[in-house]
Amino acid sequence: MVDFNNLTIKKAHEGLKDKSFSALELTEELFKVAANSESVLHAHLVLMHDEAIKNAKKTDDRIAKGNMLGSLDGIPLSIKDNMNLKGYGTTCSSKILSNYVSPYDATVVKRLRENGTIFVGKTNLDEFAMGSSTENSAYGPTRNPWDPECVPGGSSGGSAAVVSVGSALGSLGSDTGGSIRQPASFCGVVGFKPTYGTVSRFGLIAFASSLDQIGPFTKTSEDAKIIYEAISGHDLKDATSINLQPTSLPEGSSAKIGIVKELMGEGISDEVKGEVERVVKILESEGHLVSEVSLPMTEMAISIYYLIAPAECSANLARFDGVRFGLRRDGSSSYKMSDKTRADGFGDEVKRRILLGTYALSAGYYDAYYGHALKARNKVINEFKEVFTDVDYLISPTTPSTAFKLGEKTSNPLEMYMSDLCTIPANLAGLPAISIPTGVNAEGMPFSVQLMSPELTDISLLNFSSYLEKLIGFQEVPSKWRKEP
Repeated sequence: MVDFNNLTIKKAHEGLKDKSFSALELTEELFKVAANSESVLHAHLVLMHDEAIKNAKKTDDRIAKGNMLGSLDGIPLSIKDNMNLKGYGTTCSSKILSNYVSPYDATVVKRLRENGTIFVGKTNLDEFAMGSSTENSAYGPTRNPWDPECVPGGSSGGSAAVVSVGSALGSLGSDTGGSIRQPASFCGVVGFKPTYGTVSRFGLIAFASSLDQIGPFTKTSEDAKIIYEAISGHDLKDATSINLQPTSLPEGSSAKIGIVKELMGEGISDEVKGEVERVVKILESEGHLVSEVSLPMTEMAISIYYLIAPAECSANLARFDGVRFGLRRDGSSSYKMSDKTRADGFGDEVKRRILLGTYALSAGYYDAYYGHALKARNKVINEFKEVFTDVDYLISPTTPSTAFKLGEKTSNPLEMYMSDLCTIPANLAGLPAISIPTGVNAEGMPFSVQLMSPELTDISLLNFSSYLEKLIGFQEVPSKWRKEP
């Protein structure tokens, strides 16, 4: 009998290819996991059972005829519900888009379809991807598979949870300030944010256009590479899509590693620092040259981010006015209609960021706030460029702590924002960054480390992460949901 527990994309592909099991059997098994876990975790907003079964049968027909499409043919993945999937709702976990049905596929969805991917469902998120805990969803919070009393991280908490619990072999999330890597860390899975512009944002509902990037959640870096290679590439439909050649870095024991000094200081828990130091010792034992590096502007990263991101959010969310699509509340004038629609349709965190952003962009304050933030962002970018003349990769914590309890930080937005302390710098600089699980603490909650590398070195980063994963040897999964094979 096949053991479907902790199955990776690569192993599933090999099993389908040699007919150890069928795509139909695999898909049905994952829907059994969803049936067992969703009532507690609420990781999916919608499950696409009938379509998934139909597509699994199509994969099995292709395999029988020797026409398998590639490594993702018959592989069940889930999609964060801020990406368009034709014929299904794209709510962004907001009331304002509760009745919106996607008229087209996002480019990433289209590319996965062309590879024969089976879609399990759309996953829960913080409303419009604004949050670090998936507690800001208009449809209720997602819970952490390792401890349902804890948050899964955010904003892509649902996408992290489904991979962690095993109701999908991988998923897509979006990362604006850490929304892939932070939940990956909390849920004990791999989360990869690619170089800005290497993955098309066409069909992604925008939050902050100069920061948003789509990327995968998987069990391994090897699996993340498989998805990244399928969804990346130039797209004429996305004005920010880049058409540049990737570059390479050393990937084995000759790689030079820099520990980011500013991300190992104030605000980082002792146990998280200790875990990073443990991983660094493993790297040193393999002959790597590891040194401390300084990126002083990273201490300003949250301040820079919370001017740029809300400003772009204010501009992007202006389109949700009750006129063309989504929720509409009646009013005696178009202004009052729009006012009521937005008051009822947006949640508190979204309103908070719209107000922050509108203020930063307003006459008399633009230069003082948004303009200064853009100049500071350039300094962040230049600091990274300088550091990468001396090292190949940077290592740091992914998050200041392990997963916190539901409700613990909802009353203190500033404390919640600090959850992205370690992840925001890579977004500001547009760099590839990955979180990989490394162990568990005394309470059984996952630890992780974050690796970063220069722009366009995504494949080298994924390969080096895979190398490090093998050195660490972490293979634990949330035991509550594990079934006997």
